[in-house]
Amino acid sequence: MSKRIDSHQHFWKFDPVRDSWIDETMQNIQRDFLPEDLEPLLKQNQFEGCVAVQASQSEEETQFLLDLASKNDFIKGIVGWIDLRNENIEERLQFFSNQKKLKGFRHVVQGEPDDFMFGSEFRRGIQALKSFDYTYDILIFHRQLPAAISLVKDFPNQKFVIDHIAKPDIKSGDIDSWKKGIEEIAKYDNVWCKISGMVTEADWKNWKPKDLKPYLDVIFENFSVDKLMYGSDWPVLNVASDYKEVVKTLEDYIAEFSIEDQNKIWFENAKTFYKL
Repeated sequence: MSKRIDSHQHFWKFDPVRDSWIDETMQNIQRDFLPEDLEPLLKQNQFEGCVAVQASQSEEETQFLLDLASKNDFIKGIVGWIDLRNENIEERLQFFSNQKKLKGFRHVVQGEPDDFMFGSEFRRGIQALKSFDYTYDILIFHRQLPAAISLVKDFPNQKFVIDHIAKPDIKSGDIDSWKKGIEEIAKYDNVWCKISGMVTEADWKNWKPKDLKPYLDVIFENFSVDKLMYGSDWPVLNVASDYKEVVKTLEDYIAEFSIEDQNKIWFENAKTFYKL
């Protein structure tokens, strides 16, 4: 059994106002999710650690995750939040720069206008990440892929990773425009992709592994096995599945791959990308 890292999961102390995106359709995740909830799941599925990713947009969130990571060795890295549009962005990055487990940042761009990533203030923030060697997680809906392509092209020295395969509409089976975007963005050497968040884009109650397969096929045809990493998107996955089932879906899909390639997807690529 190769080593495994879960490259994408979240922790929160549930706050109905701040976490209003967790609406009534998601009642089973309207509660706290903390390291003691995740650790047994990681152990049961042979994961030695995880990367915790921001779920709310504040520096307090970044600090909250860093505090959890300082007390829990299995949290190997943090993707925090910082206001990339802040004119004092360098100063804020400097403030966090002594935090060894802080690997990069993310903004919830899926909740922003489709032209958000063209904004000059946002781009100035992206520019600032490189000198501190921080990564950037791209969280978008598939219709925002054109803006993401422009971003990764204009910052060739910045390391990017696409979260949740850019959220295609798996439930409807629509694939074409998303596929075109993936074919284009995968050409850039500075872009990785997380195999994560797929079950929540499918039909929550009725999805089957065969519904995900066409999308996995596109990802694997376009990104090399050196650029793909597994992420559970726990606890959000609980609205449509459970931890073990999501792991098994990928295990089955890559079962015929060489051990070396499987090891890259489960472990090496996340370790390389985030310098864990």
